[in-house]
Amino acid sequence: MLRYHVKLSKDTNDTILVEIPDVPGALTFGEDREEALLRAPDAIETVLIAYMADRRDIPMPRTGGKGPFATLPALTEAKLALYTAMRAAKIGKAELARRLNCHLPQVDRLLDLRHASRLDQLEAAFRALGKQLSIEISAAA
Repeated sequence: MLRYHVKLSKDTNDTILVEIPDVPGALTFGEDREEALLRAPDAIETVLIAYMADRRDIPMPRTGGKGPFATLPALTEAKLALYTAMRAAKIGKAELARRLNCHLPQVDRLLDLRHASRLDQLEAAFRALGKQLSIEISAAA
């Protein structure tokens, strides 16, 4: 589970400013603490989409520390893991498409954090990289 520490502070216009220290540039706000925390995962995803477009490494959250935290959806985490595995193996999107016997736009969707990809497609992509996708269930925090 990707849980990023969130820094909350009062903004000059009486809203709550959200900063994610481990993801430079990830900022958002909310009218109150609850709304601010609800917006945090989207702010993180938005910045990570830009990181992926620029072919940059994904910043991982620091372990430990006290909350509050923003937790990314499991599908987002799987897509980020696929992106990271591709970079580690030096496999581009075209090569992955060739290995999956599919068209490049299908691989683009697998890496698109805003697209609701199917789990079986992600499993196939990981297999094409010599990896296996696994799911872990834990008690809610």
